[in-house]
Amino acid sequence: MLIPESWQAALSSETSKPYFQDLVKFVEGEYQTNQVFPPQEDVFNALSATPPDQVRVVILGQDPYHDDGQAHGMAFSVRPGIKPPPSLVNMFKELGDDLQCKVPNNGYLVPWAQQGVLLLNTVLTVRAHEPNSHKGRGWETFTDAVLRSVNDRSTPAIFVLWGNPAQKKLKLIDASRHTIIKSAHPSPLSARTGFFGSRPFSQINAALTAAGGSPIDWQLPDIAR
Repeated sequence: MLIPESWQAALSSETSKPYFQDLVKFVEGEYQTNQVFPPQEDVFNALSATPPDQVRVVILGQDPYHDDGQAHGMAFSVRPGIKPPPSLVNMFKELGDDLQCKVPNNGYLVPWAQQGVLLLNTVLTVRAHEPNSHKGRGWETFTDAVLRSVNDRSTPAIFVLWGNPAQKKLKLIDASRHTIIKSAHPSPLSARTGFFGSRPFSQINAALTAAGGSPIDWQLPDIAR
């Protein structure tokens, strides 16, 4: 598992630590003996798509999707042709209410990533059909280091923390320099208790604009089938 070149300088001290070597051994063993998502070549897709100097927004997810063909290394995103899971459906609903974006025919969030939205899960791999099966193996320490590297930059960023697990990362973020947007998680279990109506997407754009930046175009294009 090779860290994308653009992130290697920021994370070089992390990848040399014993815990990371143990994590690599564990994950590579899992790929050899079990069905694991996302495909091995996609594990670091979120970092590949959004280099550190281009990160403007961090949307933090938890575990990768664990059903067939869903996960491709970016939080909340699925490949073209895969039905959007319930949390993503709820995100699209809120986008419609918030910014009048129409629901696309796909759940492929790469256009967001290409505009500087880092779609980072706290755990980057999962055994098929076994949610949280790679939790506590070291990924959290690694992704905390990613968050710290964004926090430590001089350029302010926007951190979007949905749900209690994401909000536990508040301690890693300097709220005096960065914008923090938090609410309930978009999953069906909690969307109606604080995600719907929270208008995170317009809040992100307002913060970007206030800092002299350009807003994110949240409208995903339809993909020809």
